[in-house]
Amino acid sequence: MRTTKLVLLVALFAATVSSRAQVSVNVNIGTPPVWAPAAPVEVQYYYLPDIQVYYDVPARAYIYFGNGAWRRSAYLPARYRGYDLYHGHTVYLEDYHGRTPYVYYKQHKVKYRGDYGWKKNGHDNGNHNGNWKGNNGNGRGHGNGNGKGHKKD
Repeated sequence: MRTTKLVLLVALFAATVSSRAQVSVNVNIGTPPVWAPAAPVEVQYYYLPDIQVYYDVPARAYIYFGNGAWRRSAYLPARYRGYDLYHGHTVYLEDYHGRTPYVYYKQHKVKYRGDYGWKKNGHDNGNHNGNWKGNNGNGRGHGNGNGKGHKKD
């Protein structure tokens, strides 16, 4: 009888210890900017092909090429002042989670061609190519799974 109680006590203790040892891991990359389309999964980077700029969600920073190097800033550079983030092309990159998305810049530039006519003579010309559909006509980017293109209305 004493052995049975001891076995039950050990089993109860083991169950308590194992339930405390369970750890829940929840990775929260960050809140997407209000101008970005909702992604089906949490993404770390958005690419803005019209102006060839990345947006780092967790750092809340834009990544752009300037003065011969890729730079990070909480704000878009002055040269993009007239760009409308709410109506421009936005591509969410699902498959990249490093620190330097621009290592794939040449591929992104070709894969997600932007509407480079968004700004003329220092003014927004309103041409945001609102009917952009990528190559496959369904409103998503094209390619081999490195990201999805989205147009937010």
